[in-house]
Amino acid sequence: MAVTAQKVTPMLWFDGQAEEAAEFYVSVFEDAEIGHVSRMPDGKPLVVEFRLAGQRFTALNGGPEFSFTPAVSFVVDCGTQEEVDHYWDTLSAGGAPEAQQCGWLKDRFGVSWQIVPRQLSEYMSDPDPEKAARTMQAMLQMKKLDIAGLKRAHDGAE
Repeated sequence: MAVTAQKVTPMLWFDGQAEEAAEFYVSVFEDAEIGHVSRMPDGKPLVVEFRLAGQRFTALNGGPEFSFTPAVSFVVDCGTQEEVDHYWDTLSAGGAPEAQQCGWLKDRFGVSWQIVPRQLSEYMSDPDPEKAARTMQAMLQMKKLDIAGLKRAHDGAE
């Protein structure tokens, strides 16, 4: 992994799953790779550097003291329903993922993601408050976001 200037890098704390999680995330995203892995004397990974879609991350096997919370999540910007479906289906696969409201999910490692079509911002910021409100109401009823359903709500077709 080439070192690039990035002032802020998210550090994710795992309990022994840092390398497994990094490998999983790299398999989900295009333009992704594992970088340097620092190992403990017994060969187990301690720190794993990886990149997803140009964004650097660091995973640390820090132990059981801390766990993830939905208060911090990663937003995945999607241009098509196929992208929404890919990221939703892949990140929610395996383990005990939790589908949450409004495009949020928690993956098998406990990390929260928001899988969001970029059309949502356009519909929610419509200058017509009724269109924006209809979009909001439709979104609140969804777990995985459906672009066609959001558009129908926005346009008043539902």
